[in-house]
Amino acid sequence: MTETQPRGASGSRPRRWVKRLAVVAAAAFVAVAALWLGTGCSPVYVVRAGWAEAKILHARRPIPEVILAPETDERTRGKLTLAREAREFAMNGLRLDVGDSYTTYTELDRDTLAMVLSAAYPDRLAPRTWWFPVVGHVPYKGFFSLDKALDEQRKLEEDGYDTLLRPTSAFSTLGWFSDPLLSTIVRYDEVELVATIIHELSHNHLFVPGQVRFNESFATWVGRTGAMEFFCTRPGGGPDTVWCTRARDRWHDVKVFSRFMDGLVEDLEEVYGEPAASREDKIARRQTVFDRHLRRFREEIRPRFLSFSFAGFETLPLNNATLLSRMRYYHRLPDFDAHLARHEGSLAAAIEAIKAGVGASEDTFELLPSTGTAGATGTIPGGPRGTPDRSPGCSEEWGFCPRAPSAVSFLAWRTPMSLQHREFIDPAAPCPPAPTGPTTPPPSSARGRPDGTAKGPTPSPLTNCGPRSAPSTT
Repeated sequence: MTETQPRGASGSRPRRWVKRLAVVAAAAFVAVAALWLGTGCSPVYVVRAGWAEAKILHARRPIPEVILAPETDERTRGKLTLAREAREFAMNGLRLDVGDSYTTYTELDRDTLAMVLSAAYPDRLAPRTWWFPVVGHVPYKGFFSLDKALDEQRKLEEDGYDTLLRPTSAFSTLGWFSDPLLSTIVRYDEVELVATIIHELSHNHLFVPGQVRFNESFATWVGRTGAMEFFCTRPGGGPDTVWCTRARDRWHDVKVFSRFMDGLVEDLEEVYGEPAASREDKIARRQTVFDRHLRRFREEIRPRFLSFSFAGFETLPLNNATLLSRMRYYHRLPDFDAHLARHEGSLAAAIEAIKAGVGASEDTFELLPSTGTAGATGTIPGGPRGTPDRSPGCSEEWGFCPRAPSAVSFLAWRTPMSLQHREFIDPAAPCPPAPTGPTTPPPSSARGRPDGTAKGPTPSPLTNCGPRSAPSTT
């Protein structure tokens, strides 16, 4: 059977058996893992999470098949074609080990994949962690049931932890299975789609056990700069195109926010590191730091953004859990940029240099040059006041308070930077004109061929733009 053969055609039975085998393998894997866990995580939780993910894997369809299907709308067809190009670029242009990820597509019957819960100690920048097979200790836990997530959040808060509960729209199995491209991602604009794909594929290529902040910041860098290179050099693209400009502006904004976050962390660590201060005193003093940096964000940082607005920094409660969630994806991004410059702008060479250096030090960040951080009074490079872009899908808002999206790894959950754009854009932005045709340039005959030659209430449905509607109570 060829890859492009429609579902139900002759010869489709072997592929269905392969899919069923993958589901059985996933369920068996988590069942064994659950017995192996001992302490650290409920075996029931592990089995339930693995089974839910197995169902997602079972619903996969080859992307070429979806592209050719007559019921596929033009916008989705264009996005899937672009996704194929992005994957090919990651594999051949960046030399990432992509495996079989993003060769298939899964249409979900909901707008949110799952919920991700994280917690932190209120008097220090230290997360509450959970242990899972394959990935070890991670500072987050995923739920396919909002009720169960809220129950766990209440328990953590009763124990005195800061918490953050947020939705997720994507996942990566770190190469253990063939990750599908989800419908929750395809609705994003072209830049975010490509950045997300490259971000997640970078985890397949390099994932350092026990170094979550490095892994996520590394993937943020690869996803953002990879998207920039993709749109600025692809056939039919170029440095003067809208998508190239937007990708550059977003990388600029992410670096500005990264330096701001690192400065905030420096100030907090001074408070938390005072040996003579009591726990209560540290918690009281941290609010002064929070207030100062919120004011600085509004008056100094936000006017420098060219495309994003990072509105979630002001709308989400600022505590150690929300702060740690951001720290994982924005740490020392200007230093990654300096590392790229060391390699004459070759992202592929810069990635390979980092991968080759893993293991040389306990802290992989030591592989990067240090450009310093900006503290409370430091200056942050940036351009003039920009106008946040209002592209379709870039200003979606969650139907309840937590709205920093994230991604799920196998039994452990991450937040790809590329999905966080929804909290960056002003949620009250006016809707842009509806697109009247494909959102990407028509592919070339070779590049575009589908055959491969080229609660509270439950979350409400996400809207593409404009003010947030009332949460759904269904």
